[in-house]
Amino acid sequence: MNRYWAEHALLNGAAAQGVLIEVDDGRITAVTPGASDRDAVRLPGLTLPGLANAHSHAFHRALRGRTHDGSGTFWTWRDRMYALADRLDPDSYYALARATYAEMALAGVTCVGEFHYLHHSPTGSPYPLPNAMGSALIQAAAAAGIRITLLDACYLTSSVDGKPLAGPQRRFGDGNASRWTARAATIEPAPHAKIGAAIHSVRAVPADQLATVADWAAERGAPLHFHLSEQRGENDACLEFYGRTPTEVLADAGALGPASTAVHATHLTDLDRTELGDTETAVCLCPTTERDLADGIGPARALADAGSPLCLGSDSHAVIDLFEEARTVELDERLRTERRGHFDAAELLRAASSAGHKALGWDDAGVIAPGARADLVTVRLDSVRTAGVEAGPAVVFSAGAADVSHVVVDGRVIVRDGVHRSIDVAAELARSIGALW
Repeated sequence: MNRYWAEHALLNGAAAQGVLIEVDDGRITAVTPGASDRDAVRLPGLTLPGLANAHSHAFHRALRGRTHDGSGTFWTWRDRMYALADRLDPDSYYALARATYAEMALAGVTCVGEFHYLHHSPTGSPYPLPNAMGSALIQAAAAAGIRITLLDACYLTSSVDGKPLAGPQRRFGDGNASRWTARAATIEPAPHAKIGAAIHSVRAVPADQLATVADWAAERGAPLHFHLSEQRGENDACLEFYGRTPTEVLADAGALGPASTAVHATHLTDLDRTELGDTETAVCLCPTTERDLADGIGPARALADAGSPLCLGSDSHAVIDLFEEARTVELDERLRTERRGHFDAAELLRAASSAGHKALGWDDAGVIAPGARADLVTVRLDSVRTAGVEAGPAVVFSAGAADVSHVVVDGRVIVRDGVHRSIDVAAELARSIGALW
């Protein structure tokens, strides 16, 4: 049994002082506010539940600092991303993902949802082990000390009207949804890893094959994620080809529901928002990527009010900082409406923690309570960003990834005093990224 003494801890959305957290076999067994224990591991600052990064493309981390200047749109940025995708193999992907997931751990992320479509060799031929790339990601998460939900993505066409995959896209495809299910069914889970499904988007999976993916996930009780209405161009193409919005196409295929998560959901009609909310489909917002790619500001408050739980992801990893993602949800609403106060701090932290874990299939994580997984993230209250800030949920408006001092995942200390215990993260990022360019 391990014992942690938190100077302050967030319990049920409010800060408590002097909290003793007892852990056995990776689970919290007792939480006692107003306690003292000289033998417990001290966690000075404010201790939060583990954060969940619900949408990640690990290989995009190698694009940071290389695609942000100049002009263009998502579609021109995508050409640079495809050029990078063409260079990866299982070994280089493992090295890059291990370093990227370790950076997430330093930022307080205890679980990642990896939206994975980089399946095959650059020619489109399967590797001798068909899931070599996915296995590399699962192993990388283990090495970095965090949990993963591998959201294996079906990706079949390059456009809504069914144009075939070409160039770097060839390695994404399995030919049809049935072949995708056959391959995805052979991915091995692990104690730290769950296997989920993903529909890349309505432009990448034809309408008549969407149900195959959705049914595969439903039969396994697995989470199902999909990119939705990230750009107006995607909506226009879908309306022209199907006469329906992407949300309507997915709804007709049975892809919406409490186990599903729409990523981005930036450009929606009123009917789309109602459809997502009525089905309790979650929405994963990725504000730092959406602003970097000039995608637009999504209707966060309207989605939440309609009934869609909100969670967060760092997506392209232009920034890996769930505090920044969380507060930007509120700050973007302020910009859009010219009014303050759309989300309170506790709501934003729930989006970054328990809601994200639930969207990834880890219903037993994201809270500090007996029976929950022992995921703890301690934020310093004495840095230049947090000094003078009151211990409580409002720390989300001042703290950043650099203020995370301790991270415990499933009862194991992964980060101590701001340093990853087994990985020199900066050195490994530099080495793995440098090798690709």
